[in-house]
Formats: sequence, C-alpha cells, structure tokens
Amino acid sequence: MTVSLPVADRAQVRRAALEEILADRWTFVLMVVLNALAALTGLAVPWLVGSIVDTVQRSPGLEAVASVDRLALAIVGFTLVQILLSRYALYVGHRFGERTAARIRQRFLDRSLALPASTVERAATGDLVTRGTADVTRVAEALRNAFPEVFVASTQALFLIGAVFFLDPLLGLLGMGSMVTAVFALRWYLRRAREAYLAEGAANSSLAETLTSTASGARTIEALGLQSRRVDETEKAIQTSRRARLRTLRLRTVLFPSLDVSLALPLVGVLVAGGLMYQNGLVTLGTVVAATLYLRRLSVPLDTILLWVEELQASGASYARVEGIAAVPPAPPSTSDVPVDDRIEISGARYAYEGRKDVLRGIDLDLRPGERIAVVGASGAGKSTLGRLLAGLDRPRSGRVDVGGVPIADLPAERLRRQVVLVTQEHHVFRDTLRNNLLIANPSAENARLREALATVGADWVGELPEGLDTRLGVDAHTLDGARTQQVALARVILADPHTLVLDEATALLDPTTARDTERALAAVLRGRTVIAIAHRLQTAHDADRIAVMDSGRITEIGTHDELVASGGAYASLWRSWHGG
Repeated sequence: MTVSLPVADRAQVRRAALEEILADRWTFVLMVVLNALAALTGLAVPWLVGSIVDTVQRSPGLEAVASVDRLALAIVGFTLVQILLSRYALYVGHRFGERTAARIRQRFLDRSLALPASTVERAATGDLVTRGTADVTRVAEALRNAFPEVFVASTQALFLIGAVFFLDPLLGLLGMGSMVTAVFALRWYLRRAREAYLAEGAANSSLAETLTSTASGARTIEALGLQSRRVDETEKAIQTSRRARLRTLRLRTVLFPSLDVSLALPLVGVLVAGGLMYQNGLVTLGTVVAATLYLRRLSVPLDTILLWVEELQASGASYARVEGIAAVPPAPPSTSDVPVDDRIEISGARYAYEGRKDVLRGIDLDLRPGERIAVVGASGAGKSTLGRLLAGLDRPRSGRVDVGGVPIADLPAERLRRQVVLVTQEHHVFRDTLRNNLLIANPSAENARLREALATVGADWVGELPEGLDTRLGVDAHTLDGARTQQVALARVILADPHTLVLDEATALLDPTTARDTERALAAVLRGRTVIAIAHRLQTAHDADRIAVMDSGRITEIGTHDELVASGGAYASLWRSWHGG
C-alpha cells in the first residue's frame, strides 16, 4: 500500500530557513552590510544629478562649469564604488547560497537514509525521487541565484523609496500611493501560489511514479497485454500535471501585467505632481528630477523581484516538500537487549496495512536454527507480508515475532542485518564498480572471496567483463540485465553471511535451470543457516525441511513434503497440479 510523504507547513519552512541563516550567520551579515552599502552608494547619483540641475538653473553661465565638473566626477566615483560593492555583495550572496544548498542536500540524504524501512518501502518511488532531485535542485538554485538577487533588489528598493521621502514627503506619498495595485496583486498571488505550486509538485511526483513503474515493469505489461491501460494511466497523469502547470501559469498572467502597470504609475504620478509643485514654488526642479530618477531606478530592483517571485514561490513549495521528510515519524527506539540464540518464534502475529483489514490473522510458527522452511500459497495469501515481519521491516499489530526472545523489529539496524537478511526480486546496482557493489555486504572481503561468491550464484559472465571486478556498472557504463542484477544481489547475501535468510522469490528473474542451480548452491553455502524461502516453484518447497502452506493470512498446513502430500490437503493438490500427477 502506497503512502504519501508529508509536506512541511509554513512555520516549519520559516524555522528551517532561519536555522540555515544562523548556520552561516557571519556570511549572511556580511551580505547584508555589503548590500546596504551598495544601495546607499547608489542613492548618491540621482541626488548629484538633481544638484547639477539646480546648479545650472541658478548659474547658467560659465561659472557653473567647475561645479558641474566636480559633481560629474563624483557621479563617476560613486558609480564605480557601487559596482564594486554590488559585485562583491553578489559574490558573498552566492557563496552563502552554495553553502546552504550543500547543507540542505546533505540533510535530505541523511534524513532519507534514516527513514524507517517500512516507510521507504511504501512511499511512492516517484515522490521520494522527485523530492531528492527536482525539489532539492530547485531549492539550491533559488538559494544560489534567486535569494541573493532578490535580497539585493529588495535592499535597493527600500533605500530608493526612503530617498524619495527624504527629498520630499509629499512626493514620496504620491509615488508610493500609486503602487497600491502592486500590493493588492501580490497579496492576491501569494494567497494562492503556495497551494498551486505544491499541487504542481505533487502532480510531477505522480507523473514520475507512473513513468518509473511503467518502465520498470515493461516486460510484465507487454506479457499481460496491459499496454493500453498503462498508456491511459500515463495520459491521465500527464493531464493532471498539465492542469497543475496551467493553474500556476494563470496566476502569473494576472500578477505580471498588474505589476508592470504598477511600476509605471509612481513615475507618472511624481512627474505630474512634481511639475505642479515646482510651478507653485514648493520644490526645486532638481528635487523633481532627483525624485523622478529615484523612482525610475526603482523599476530595476522591482523588475528583478518580479522576475524571481515565481521562482521563489516554486522553490518555497519545493522547500516544504524537502523539509517534509523531517515530519515522518521516526522508527521506534531500538532495544539494547541481545538475543540469547538464533531461534525465531512467531506467536499470534496479526498485521494490517493502514486503513485495511488484517493481512495476517494469528500466525504461529517456530523456526529451529539451521532449518530450511518453504512458505507456499496462492497470491495474496500473506507470504510476502510474513517475510517482511521476519526481516524486521514491519512489526505485528498484535502478537510477537522474536529472535532469541527479542522482538526482531526492535533490534538495532546493524545487529538486525547480521541476524536476518531479506532478499526479494527487486534489486539495485549502484553506479560503481562490480567490486564496490559486492563490498557493500562485506567491506573486508578479498578478491578470491568475491569471485567465489559470484561463482556460487552462477555468475560466469564476470569473465566477459572488460575490466573484471573493476568494471563500472550503470546506465552510462556496463549495464546488467535483471537476471545478472539478481545474481549480484545473491552474491551479496553470501558475502554478508547472515544467520537467517528470507528469500522472497529471490530467483524469480533467473531461468528455471539457472534458478535451480543457484538455489542448490545457496543451500550448500548456507548450510547451518536458517532459510525461509517464499516459494513460487514447488521444487524449492520439495527440498525444504518443512513446508508452511498459507491461505487468507493463516498457516493452514505445516509439515514435510512427504507428510503434506500424504495428508491429501491443499499442498497435495498444488503438488499434483504442478507435477502433472
């Protein structure tokens, strides 16, 4: 059953952002100071231009030339200083953004690896992948580009507005009064943007999940003739994503024209009102010119803010999705108890997925150390769920699943993986060498041990690799098919050498002959180990010490192959049907 990962609320996002600022506070302070100095320096130029106008107006002759030259030279000097300060302020801002982005990436990775295994198993693959790629990338880009530039622009805008008020409060009020439409447009947009961008992110995750599951199950889809159904599902996901994108586009089509008009109105208002005030002797011509230049300059930082406001909203929604990982309930604390032995006991175990009825209904099973037991039954009988409980991925709703008197799910991760290993037909090969893919299970293993493990699972193709164990694997290097990937996973099991092994159709991707040989090899290597094989081939069950037959979440029969065939029950019927008897 797929579960949705949480999304952080506004308060959590603000708190996380504040923590990032505090983590690199001195760089942030330097960025603030440099931006303030750059903005203050930039205020001098319009004021100097106004002073030139007043100087020429008072002394139109040659005597004003020297004053104008000095003022012009001052304009050049202040411009150069502002350029240098702005450049270094942006450099510091980008450095702050890169450091912060690196911390966010690392924290997301740490949190993802710390998620309870059951949560990762049930979460939609596309959701977690999208959060770790597209969402983290968007946040990083915003911190690297949007945040510094918007911060610079906001600082400049505040100082420019303050300068107009300083020149003449009435002109300042007239200029700002004309921007009321901008305030209303922004409020209208911001009330709707977060929800819209969150919906767009969720739609993108759903689309990624649909495409990923379709691609990974392409062979099954083709074999069962489900192409049209998957095409319909994909089309539905694309349409949902398209509607979400159009929703955010509609918000932008209202915001951008409204702000464009709002940027022109202050300039027009000051020119008209300033002209009337000048004619009535209330202000000098230089004051009107300076105020006009300030407001004209105001369009530059406001344009920058306008350019990035959409990206900030989108990155804010992405930040909420990234920080939402922290809201996943942590796994219950591990126990410090040490199992007294390797005996596994299941008593009265019941289990239900969220919001559904019990999948397991009172399982009782005693596994003797070193025993090989096969679990068989129809699809949906609860075999894989039982395997997950035995591997400690899930804990029973009621009852107990213990090893050596300690609940398996309560064991620390390191001890649990030395105790029990679950192997399914879903495997992963990392983009690294074959050697490093194997050393994950046993970092101290020598080359001879690695080759022995590969030979045990029938991976004779290793000799064909161009660089042997040092051959890089992955989509951009040497690609392994499903069967070879499964053999690498089984070789890891041999290297890990756990005491208890749960095989959930672990050889399903191998051809029958190779699967049979691999199972025999594993049985020889794992002799003395407890093996629970969830069997889809009854030949596997035939070789087991005992066989447990499951039906509707219960164990209905248990015994050796000969005992169950002789009893004439469900297993006997399955065996006759499979064996052709």
